[in-house]
Amino acid sequence: MDTPEIFDRALRRLRRDRAARAGGEDILRRLIAEEIVDRLAAVQRPFRDVLDLGCGDGQLGRSLAAAGHDVTFLDAGAGFAAANGGVIADEDVLPFAPASFDLIVSAGVLDQVNDLPGALIQIRRALRPDGLFLAGFVAGGSLPALRRAMLAGDIAAGGATPRLHPQVDLRAAADLLQRAGFALPVADQIGFTLRYPHLFALVRDLRAMAGTSLLRDRAPLTRTALGIAAAAFADQADPDGKTPERFEIAMLTGWAPHESQPKPARRGSATASLAQVLGRGSNQDPA
Repeated sequence: MDTPEIFDRALRRLRRDRAARAGGEDILRRLIAEEIVDRLAAVQRPFRDVLDLGCGDGQLGRSLAAAGHDVTFLDAGAGFAAANGGVIADEDVLPFAPASFDLIVSAGVLDQVNDLPGALIQIRRALRPDGLFLAGFVAGGSLPALRRAMLAGDIAAGGATPRLHPQVDLRAAADLLQRAGFALPVADQIGFTLRYPHLFALVRDLRAMAGTSLLRDRAPLTRTALGIAAAAFADQADPDGKTPERFEIAMLTGWAPHESQPKPARRGSATASLAQVLGRGSNQDPA
């Protein structure tokens, strides 16, 4: 029996195509992509064939291509894929042969995949032995101000209904990496706080990242509920009138197994996150 799907695949393609046409800045994806590039700089080995998984506007992949890598772009949306000369496919239905890539990167999309465990297994299979997977996506604890605002609107309109995507917490992400067969798996978390003058500015950013609700069982939002949600969002503002919104980002690192790799330490014995090892704190608040 097939597992019920949480996200509407057709709607996701439409939303990504809308974002591609609008051409707005996907600020969260840019921040995640910058983190991925920084982490790659600490890896002292060459990569030839690279997959930008969920490429969006293609900036991450183009930065890697400029460094001499041969980059393949893939996106679920036809607009983003076409703009980058890439492949149209969902991240959990990869059209590549095993051992096709030395490096697979993904910024800001894996939280919208119906079969995340299956996607990670396919990513590991698409890597050559000792190939690297680096990804970041919105994780548990994100969007608390929006969550409170939408709940206030729904309750005032007569009852709560799911509005935001379910979010993967860090421990679950680490378990999924291990279950998918990655060697030396690491999952750590960074955070960004962005500040918005009103609810609709946040919605604009979510649309730019094709991150508005893709739930199959979504309910329409009434104008009354939206107005109450906007007021509840404004009620959480700082004295300058801007409301801080928090984005927690799960950063995943894993290697395709190879006999040359060191044996992993006993599970639970780690004393530092990857971010600490690389000299970064756990929270980053862009200006």
